[in-house]
Amino acid sequence: MKKLSNYIISCSLCALILVGCKQELTERNLEFPILQPSKTDANAGDWKPVVLATANEFALAAPLPVTNPAYIRELNEIKGHQQNMTAQQKAIIHYWGAGAVVRWNEIMRELVAKRNLPPYQNADGTYPIPSAANPFGYPQFPFSNPPYAARAYAYVSVAQYDALVAAYFYKRQYARLAPYKVDAAIKPMLTESDLPAYPSEDAVVAAAAVEMLKLLFPADIAFIQAKADEQILARIMAGMNTRSDMEAGIALGRLVAAKVIARAANDNMSRAVGTPAQWALLETQMAATGETPWMSLETPKRPPMLPFFGKVRPFLFDSLTNIAIRPPAPPPTASAKFKEELAEVKKYADNATRDQIAIVHFWADGVGTYTPPGHWNAIAAEDFVKEKFSEVRWARNMALLNMSIMDAGITCWDTKYTYFNPRPSQMDPSIKTSTGVPNFPAYTSGHSTFSAAAATILGHIIPSKANEYNNMAKQASDSRLFGAIHYRSDCEVGLVQGKKVGAYAIIRANGDGAN
Repeated sequence: MKKLSNYIISCSLCALILVGCKQELTERNLEFPILQPSKTDANAGDWKPVVLATANEFALAAPLPVTNPAYIRELNEIKGHQQNMTAQQKAIIHYWGAGAVVRWNEIMRELVAKRNLPPYQNADGTYPIPSAANPFGYPQFPFSNPPYAARAYAYVSVAQYDALVAAYFYKRQYARLAPYKVDAAIKPMLTESDLPAYPSEDAVVAAAAVEMLKLLFPADIAFIQAKADEQILARIMAGMNTRSDMEAGIALGRLVAAKVIARAANDNMSRAVGTPAQWALLETQMAATGETPWMSLETPKRPPMLPFFGKVRPFLFDSLTNIAIRPPAPPPTASAKFKEELAEVKKYADNATRDQIAIVHFWADGVGTYTPPGHWNAIAAEDFVKEKFSEVRWARNMALLNMSIMDAGITCWDTKYTYFNPRPSQMDPSIKTSTGVPNFPAYTSGHSTFSAAAATILGHIIPSKANEYNNMAKQASDSRLFGAIHYRSDCEVGLVQGKKVGAYAIIRANGDGAN
């Protein structure tokens, strides 16, 4: 338990850094060690991709021979950089040497935190809706709330994973040596590897990330592209890849990203916001059953957050399965069970202990943070570093994690807007929360569902930490009860539902060829 407490303190500091910098992008620059994989996973070209039909769906031309004058000029470019290396350039090489996937995940969490700001109301009491067609207008696009963030993390991770599977297929096919193995005058400034250099794994990761993030965070394109340019140059300066290695990786990564983007364009996210008429219908349908419908407690009332996110196409199962695994209804608002749970929330609102409040704040992940899905990405990243995974296994594991979290969000939002259950402070205005009141129905708890799904797949990836992850998920779930924004049934059923989603991720993991 001491280890978990120390982890909470560490992550709390990271969360504070992000909250304090939510208006501007500032890098954490965590001192991760240089990536030194315990194994290369050279056979990853045989692994099962997510969106690609096969690893070689997109053709990649053979590289020039290492005796070709054009290639020799590329070797000379590297030697020119290495003869005049500055301290700043060495620092950039070290930064990216921690791994492409971990660094892009970190960058993405910064973007989510920066954009996790709900729009302020108009003068007439209505609320503007961010538009991808006008990302620099007010409010800037996107509002990266938890469902949006969960989907974004998933799509970026999937694109990076599929791009790397394709890259490893062609690495084995073309078997071009790394520059430092071709020319002894080139010094490898990062971990040496027996993996072929063409196409560059760093380049496919960067290209896939750039294309996906341009779609998801269009107001930040300049920042995103600058980071990719920095990464590409760092890899060349380090002597790990030639320019043609990088260019091949960029071309392949873009092709893969284009197919992933085509999936995103047709996954129903464009309908997730809904219309005023649809919002009103949700309320009247629930009222017609005799139940008290949820309503926004903000002044003026804010439209519900992405009420049709539950209709978004999942990754790990189909939409019919999403309906089939929907939990049963919560206790009726007039029932004795509901009153008992409401009284329990009131007890925590009035008598939460200092430790319970600390748990509430640690797991709050509200406005200006990288959201609960991002919190679990941070947990995973710090643990994956210790496991010394290869770049492609990093990508595979992050894809499993984030598909699980996205699909958990879909099932949770489907449940929330099916039952439209009121928040405790709506039913008893004397209840004062310690972490705000989210602008969507109570049942089930998003934190609980996200966390249980994440803990389940992470426990499969790192079995020695399965109990620790489950304890974290339970604590995240309890935090919503301690904070007086959820009933016990919201939390307990959310944990069960999240575990179901995580089990689908385990099925995917057991069948992807990586085990």
